[in-house]
Amino acid sequence: CQIAYARVEGDVIICAAYSHELPRYGIKVGLTNYAAAYCTGLLIARRLLKKLKLDQIYEGQTEVDGDEFYVESEDGKPGAFRCYLDVGLVRTTTGARVFGAMKGAADGGLDIPHSTKRFPGYDNDSGEFNAEVHRDHIFGKHVAEYMRKLQDEDEDSFKKQFSQFIKTGVTPDNLEDTYKKVHGAIRADPEPKSRGPREVKVKRWNRAKLSKAQREDRVKQKKESFMKKLRADDDDE
Repeated sequence: CQIAYARVEGDVIICAAYSHELPRYGIKVGLTNYAAAYCTGLLIARRLLKKLKLDQIYEGQTEVDGDEFYVESEDGKPGAFRCYLDVGLVRTTTGARVFGAMKGAADGGLDIPHSTKRFPGYDNDSGEFNAEVHRDHIFGKHVAEYMRKLQDEDEDSFKKQFSQFIKTGVTPDNLEDTYKKVHGAIRADPEPKSRGPREVKVKRWNRAKLSKAQREDRVKQKKESFMKKLRADDDDE
């Protein structure tokens, strides 16, 4: 997720958050599902508001229920930060993860105009929205149900498909509590952590480019070698 504004010379990124940061908050697997997308949206919202010193004014939806939530500006205080969803080339199907990220950002305290029509739980035929279904997706209950089903039907496939879940101790029973803890950890410390300096070992299969001094020295050596060979030939004659 990125929050940007446009300039003639190009977009300016003012804040960014990525799902690969989530292991720091307690979830090391399933970083591409709807629940992880929600966490990433929550992270960027809290990170931006903390950067702008608005995090204490706009806390967002602290009790996640999956229902509609819109932040409103507080009287006598800086207005809520408004931004708009740019889906780019992502398909806007109902239940797409991009809407999970948007919901996380909205619950995190950002003012994002939206409706519930693309959230999981919305019935297009009846036009009704079931917030409970949406909440279950936010906390990964749909993943937990599939884990239980696969475990009962095919133990070997379960161990193969969810090997990393098993390795990290994530089970269908503790998945919801895990995401609740992640939400709390994000709100407690949303700021990015520096990775520190990294040593990059450059691989190359061709000769490195010589500097001007090195090229001149190489020519000088070749001349000396050639003259030495000429003198040796003259001595032999």
